[in-house]
Amino acid sequence: MPHSETPWLRIDAERRSVSMDSKHPGFYNDPYATYERIRAAAPAFYWEEQRLWCFLNAADVGSILRDRRFGRELLPLPGHAAPAPKAVPGHLSAFHEVDRNSMLEREPPFHTRLRTLVSRAFVARNIERLRPRISALARQLVARMAPARQAELIADFATPIPVVVIAELLGVPTDMAPQLLDWSHRMVRVYQLGRTRETEDSAEAATREFSSFLRGHLAERRRRPADDLISHLLAVEAAGENLSEDEMVSTCILLLNAGHEGTVHAIGNGVKTLLEQGTDLRAAFATAAATEATVEECLRFDPPLHMFNRYAQEDVEVAGVRIARGAEVALLYGAANRDPARYPRAHVFDPGRPVQGAAAAHASFGGGIHFCLGAPLARMELQIALPILFEGLPGIFLRKPPRYRDTYHFHGLESLDVAWP
Repeated sequence: MPHSETPWLRIDAERRSVSMDSKHPGFYNDPYATYERIRAAAPAFYWEEQRLWCFLNAADVGSILRDRRFGRELLPLPGHAAPAPKAVPGHLSAFHEVDRNSMLEREPPFHTRLRTLVSRAFVARNIERLRPRISALARQLVARMAPARQAELIADFATPIPVVVIAELLGVPTDMAPQLLDWSHRMVRVYQLGRTRETEDSAEAATREFSSFLRGHLAERRRRPADDLISHLLAVEAAGENLSEDEMVSTCILLLNAGHEGTVHAIGNGVKTLLEQGTDLRAAFATAAATEATVEECLRFDPPLHMFNRYAQEDVEVAGVRIARGAEVALLYGAANRDPARYPRAHVFDPGRPVQGAAAAHASFGGGIHFCLGAPLARMELQIALPILFEGLPGIFLRKPPRYRDTYHFHGLESLDVAWP
């Protein structure tokens, strides 16, 4: 049959075309079943509502991530004028100005310069210095929860750890955490599918408030430098390495937003998976190697980011699809992570799955020059926090079935209600 239909999903295999409502609970609560229905008909498909080609298979996703014929912005052709910039609506001017100076949205040489400067803070020795702080914070949160015999883990555990850690790494006051979360949540909603004018207005206001706070904090750090990333960036500025204040504000916003948003979802999704699957928690975290393998499988099995886009820099063909220069394509990380051609028993959660080799590498942190800068920190946070949680709350179980938030292309829980004896 060339056609397959439900009330919110229609697949035309002959045309490799899909009509899909990303805001339907049947999709965002279990996108993996939908991915497999589509993969069986068309491993690369045109998503009608989003008006772009999407790639599901691990080989295609990995190839595009590393293919310099694709990028986060459309670059000028040699000998040609730069492409006309996208029209920016006036009610999103501040948001787009921050976006324009973000290394996540740019290609070399802009991206290379910014990433090189920022990456110095994410070298292994600097990340490793955070281990005692992450451990102490996780234990403090568990001790606070333990007497109640129940908790909502997204608010009580998954959120505080990454937001406090990234704030301290940058040098932003941790008592600002609730405000930072509010600004971040309002801004990242613009990247979700099906955004509204109300969403955009809220994001614009949050951007202006966030930027104003950071400019004030940068001024304070110029007067009183400390051992943090913001002070490091200011030292770079003073040394004449051509880092403007607008670029610093955008970089700080990117790191604060990305530094907690994905990790919150990763912790929540990981705990949900481990409890739903009836995992032998003692074995899963028995050794450092077992803990590493368990965390990697959690990230593969239910990642926090499911979709990431690129632009074709030239006319190119991928998986039998001709993509014209300037066209946007979507890489579906969640689908790539469940590709049976890459992962044996892809839909089985296996904490003992090997973590080495090409067949083990998942797409959850992206790839190529835009590979997630904070991946080592996120991995360490999960490797420390999850064992402490399960050791400190023995017998923990789900009080009710968790539900996901309507936030695609992110994939995270509304809440995670648990209890223990």
